Amino acid sequence: MDIERLFDASYVRVLSRELEGQGFFEAFYERFLAASPEVATKFRHTDMARQQVMLKKAFYHLLAFYASSHADYYLQEVAISHSRAYLDISPSLYDLWLESLIDTVRAFDAQFDDEVELAWRLVMTPGIVYMTFHYDRGVRSH
Repeated sequence: MDIERLFDASYVRVLSRELEGQGFFEAFYERFLAASPEVATKFRHTDMARQQVMLKKAFYHLLAFYASSHADYYLQEVAISHSRAYLDISPSLYDLWLESLIDTVRAFDAQFDDEVELAWRLVMTPGIVYMTFHYDRGVRSH
């Protein structure tokens, strides 16, 4: 199983498709917000169009982290901003995030199967671990 090839091909498929007039990231956030009242509360005052753009950017950095095992400045800043000291995005919400992501991929990728699902989980998990690791450690040093 070539994880990167499976992930890359699926990622291209989901980004090139619209379902019911929605793009992938819009559909993801709709699912994610519906997953939990806590998630909905966290995003209550968020500009969702801007949030979708930020997620696209974050995906690039999550993929780079998977490929290199190196967290760049952007990913470090996102991890800190999501820590208890700032936005307080608890580690449990990352499980909902991943499940919402997988459900969205399942809906958007006509070739979705167990191998594609595993590829997405394997590619996303290192970044999620990085983010949750910093939850209680996320203090900016000036």
